[in-house]
Amino acid sequence: MEFTSSNDRDRLKATFEQINTAINQLKEWNADVKSAEDYYLSPGGMKTLAANCMLIEAIGEGIKQIDKLTNGQLLPERPEIPWIDVMGIRNHIAHGYFDINGYLIFSTIKNDLDSLQKAIEYFLETI
Repeated sequence: MEFTSSNDRDRLKATFEQINTAINQLKEWNADVKSAEDYYLSPGGMKTLAANCMLIEAIGEGIKQIDKLTNGQLLPERPEIPWIDVMGIRNHIAHGYFDINGYLIFSTIKNDLDSLQKAIEYFLETI
């Protein structure tokens, strides 16, 4: 992909790095979480759920910024990732307010982060 400036490339790389850091934090924070019920069983679990939501929201926003910055041309290089869903979960969290679904958050963390991280690492190596 051609960039109009090195500043664009730097912004992309910084955003991908932030997303990668957020993914690592989500994995670390949820290493001992065995089910979505774990979030609801204690105040600490509820704090973890809230923090997870914040990071997932940030990841979705970062992907939206990347897509905008690249005019929708970069993300299709990794079609195995449902990018619309990555951005959509951000909208669900941001606009769902008190309707956060711990089961969806748990499933996303346990089932979707590895493939997303592989795609992010690919972009970090290729941009």
